[in-house]
Amino acid sequence: MIRTLLAAVLAVPIISLAQAWPSKPIRLVVPYPPGGSTDLLARTIGVKVGEALGQQIIVDNRAGAGGMLGSDIVARSVPDGYTLLLGTGATHGLTLLLSKTIPYDPVKDFTAITAAVEVPIILCVNLTIPVATAKDLVEWGRKNPGKLAYGSSGTGSPHHLSGELLKQISGIDMVHVPYKGAAPAVQDLIGSQIPAVFTTLSTALPHIKAGKIRAVGFVEAKRQQSVPEIPTIGESVPGYVMPASWLGFFGPAGLPDAILKRYNTEIVKAVQSPDVRAKLEAAGMPVVGTSSDEFARMVKDDIETFRRIVTAAGIKPE
Repeated sequence: MIRTLLAAVLAVPIISLAQAWPSKPIRLVVPYPPGGSTDLLARTIGVKVGEALGQQIIVDNRAGAGGMLGSDIVARSVPDGYTLLLGTGATHGLTLLLSKTIPYDPVKDFTAITAAVEVPIILCVNLTIPVATAKDLVEWGRKNPGKLAYGSSGTGSPHHLSGELLKQISGIDMVHVPYKGAAPAVQDLIGSQIPAVFTTLSTALPHIKAGKIRAVGFVEAKRQQSVPEIPTIGESVPGYVMPASWLGFFGPAGLPDAILKRYNTEIVKAVQSPDVRAKLEAAGMPVVGTSSDEFARMVKDDIETFRRIVTAAGIKPE
């Protein structure tokens, strides 16, 4: 009896909070600069979900430390439903493995809400390289020792690890060239300054369509509906597959269950609405929309997959 009464008393603040929520604007932290895929998703979903909740969602770009600065702000926030994070596989996986000073735990310090979209990663080559598949590229590299280098958006990025996995699976020697972002890497690819680049579909797609670069294959397990003619790397290099890269929404740890469920419902509804889906998929971001439990499992599974690749590649935390 005493335990029942105590549980009821403790539940009152949470119930009251959920009933009154939201009564003021909501802050959505994006841990990257304006203008990228994270920003596009945040602002698109912010409008839709804000309308559904009857409150403005204010996008707050807090770039720095590879996404850790903005993520840490949310990790330290009160779990009252007024502060959200748009996280990535980098902020909630790779930082744990590649940084000596990560200020938060990507699993324990957050409430996973939903993986909203995927951000497919694609391997592309410049037009001087006579290859059509990943197997062709591996064979070209073997015939041209010392000439095969690949660019990425930076050391420790999913794009970097995609190249490291291809090295491990195929046994080929490839030199990693880290860039400060995807755009300069692709520009050097167009200019034939580098043979190959792993980058996001959203970054590469306009240049693929314009015939400036050639797509070789996706790192994930499946082809993409928007460009079904482009194969996966695993189709020609058996055993190769990377976890799907995602953009997802988080709250601080301890987010009340009623608020978590409402956020999940409204965000999933927003990304799956016809107008938003069309906009995001045209930008190279296939819509997902998972349950909170599914998303939490994805985060944990991805960390272990990345851990194996990082360990095998000998990449050390910095």
